Amino acid sequence: NHILAALRDLKNIPNEPFLALHLSGGTTELVYYHYQGNGIFESHIVGGSKDLQGGQYVDRIGVALGLPFPAGKHLEVLALQTTEYDPLPSSVKDGWISFAGPCSAAMRRISNSMNDIEKSNLARAVFTSIGNALEKMITYHLQNKPVRTLIAVGGVMSNSLLRKRMEIYCKRNRMTLHVAQPQYSVDNATGNAFGAAYL
Repeated sequence: NHILAALRDLKNIPNEPFLALHLSGGTTELVYYHYQGNGIFESHIVGGSKDLQGGQYVDRIGVALGLPFPAGKHLEVLALQTTEYDPLPSSVKDGWISFAGPCSAAMRRISNSMNDIEKSNLARAVFTSIGNALEKMITYHLQNKPVRTLIAVGGVMSNSLLRKRMEIYCKRNRMTLHVAQPQYSVDNATGNAFGAAYL
């Protein structure tokens, strides 16, 4: 349903195989899809996170910085206040992400004496490390499953920094990117409705 929410603007479903990235508080998955018709998808989870989910990473750092939960939108506001940041690591092995290490590294930087500039710096570093990991993961899987379309969905993908990263990445790799409009990224009921109307 999340994937269908991103496809609703197209008003159709690609016939060729495509990759779908689902990034939310409960899920970090890269799924290979091939539409078979009549509402049936052949799908295989090919990558994702082995530990923390993308949204959990964002929320843990945001809450530790004193932001409300869920912290995604608040951490994004902080991140957009600067282009400067001290990099955090991004860990990807055999096409699978580990967010636990980068999250621990970010946590070690947090202190009660942090000023607003330092908080913005860290927020920017968090989203940059997520973007780096996503690019590494997708690049790995494109070697085995070359596709021309990427669908990016889920609450975390409503983040403007990550959407921009994926836009640039797809353009560089000659892929078409489809994302749900931000107001629909967090609501898979709109995808369900589109899927029913499509059928």
